[in-house]
Amino acid sequence: MEQELQQQILTLNDYFVIALDYIGTLAFAISGIRLASAKNFDLFGAFVVGLATAIGGGTLRDMMLGVPIFWMKNPIYFGITLLALLLVWRLQKHVVRRNNTWFLFDTLGLGMFAVIGIEKALSAGQPMWVAIIMGTLTGAGGGVIRDVFLNEIPLIFRAEIYALACVHGGVAFWLCRLGHLHPVTCGFACAVSVIVTRLLAVKFHLHLPIMKGDENSEFPA
Repeated sequence: MEQELQQQILTLNDYFVIALDYIGTLAFAISGIRLASAKNFDLFGAFVVGLATAIGGGTLRDMMLGVPIFWMKNPIYFGITLLALLLVWRLQKHVVRRNNTWFLFDTLGLGMFAVIGIEKALSAGQPMWVAIIMGTLTGAGGGVIRDVFLNEIPLIFRAEIYALACVHGGVAFWLCRLGHLHPVTCGFACAVSVIVTRLLAVKFHLHLPIMKGDENSEFPA
């Protein structure tokens, strides 16, 4: 009886992780496509940017963990990105023309993917500190690739609290794990911490100290 209950708990956690994965994929794909639309990309270009945003961080994570790359085993991520493209295309008045749409979807995806990265690293037998790094990479990596495609300075290199929000969420996950809380509770606490941290940082203009140098200085030959 106890073993069957444990299997049910594990199954519940698996469903939770899958749900976060798909929600995060849709959110990140919409954020990437929305920014591509603002730069007048065609449908294919917008799809590529959305797909890179959605799977970029997870691809880097799986390569570093030495495990099979997730989207090569399941084509649903392409379908979710196509759905995101159709949603942005058909709802341009509500999505493309509102400046806060990208931020909301990007923040949601950041929180979801931070949990996915942590769970994936832990399931691969990595210690918690590595899991936090993998969660940060999964959450922020796709955004870096997106910004490079759009010829923008990646968010993690600007003053905004972005990758650091993933680290904060990872610490929340770790503390819940130390308290022997259910894995679903740990994941929920992580996602909420990431989202709330980013929202508060933007609302109150919180950021790390900025490095300032001589703009006229050049790299040594």
